[in-house]
Amino acid sequence: MDSIRRATRGGVGAAIVGLSLAVLSVTAGLAAGAIYDGLAGGGGCPAGACDAAAARAEVFTATPAAPTPTPEPTLPPDPADFPYVSARSIAILEASCGALLYGRREHDRMPPASLAKLMTAAVAMDYGDLDQMITSDVSGLRLLDETGSTIMGLEPGMTLSLRDLLYGLMLPSGNDAAIAIAKGIAGSEARFTMLMNDKATGLGLDDTHFTNAHGLYEDGLQSSAYDMAVLARYAMQNPELRAIVSAQQWQPAWDGPPVWNGNRLLTEYPGADGIKIGYTEESQQTIVASAVRDGRRLLVSAMRSQDRYQDAIRLFDWAFAQPSPCP
Repeated sequence: MDSIRRATRGGVGAAIVGLSLAVLSVTAGLAAGAIYDGLAGGGGCPAGACDAAAARAEVFTATPAAPTPTPEPTLPPDPADFPYVSARSIAILEASCGALLYGRREHDRMPPASLAKLMTAAVAMDYGDLDQMITSDVSGLRLLDETGSTIMGLEPGMTLSLRDLLYGLMLPSGNDAAIAIAKGIAGSEARFTMLMNDKATGLGLDDTHFTNAHGLYEDGLQSSAYDMAVLARYAMQNPELRAIVSAQQWQPAWDGPPVWNGNRLLTEYPGADGIKIGYTEESQQTIVASAVRDGRRLLVSAMRSQDRYQDAIRLFDWAFAQPSPCP
């Protein structure tokens, strides 16, 4: 019997303790709620206590906000008869007036790869003379070994005309030729790159910034399909550059072999007469191309392509079937 009375007293005691704790918990909760809601304050709690309690209440009651995703821009649908192209960014320009015939993400900024050499050639034409002789201090073989560069085949001590170097720059896309031209014209690659950016500003290429003369990937090197099409239009207005980019091969004044144009579009599309291709792992395939049909010249630019030649052919076929936006 004594054991029964002790158990009963223990159970009642535990119940009383539990009830007391519950009352205290509710009271504390009401106080915290009142503080959080601004119902208690002023002289109702020591200095700073209300703010601290409100902060604790907010921590335990607020629902964490979900991160807001960055939305992809909504693009208008392509015309119903528009062909499939793999390139992420495209631009089609009318050469006669520079009007944009069609674009898709044409101002997206991305690395242009060797399309940067278009600006190298344009600046060289501004500041150099085609008969100017330039002595190379760069080894093409070392560049090939260290960076996988496309090269013309220069070695230190070779002296060639700017004309020969421009053919080596644009046909086989020689990075060694780009460096030799930059140093021969401006004294250093850095100073030449400043001239490239100055000219980009002058041509209104707002999406473009150059960090070198050859197009190998570096942070900060960027352009867009639209800017490259505008630059190509500018370059094709120069008869010397137009002759260079349309040539299948060129024999420099050296003991070596001729240099060959790597742009297959020149033989794969009727009327194609330039202008430049490029590739790096970061940029994927790039192309800016020119073609003429019935006296009408169009410029097609495609960046981050998986099949630049098919993309260019489909874009040209579609564009030549459209009316010109030029007056």
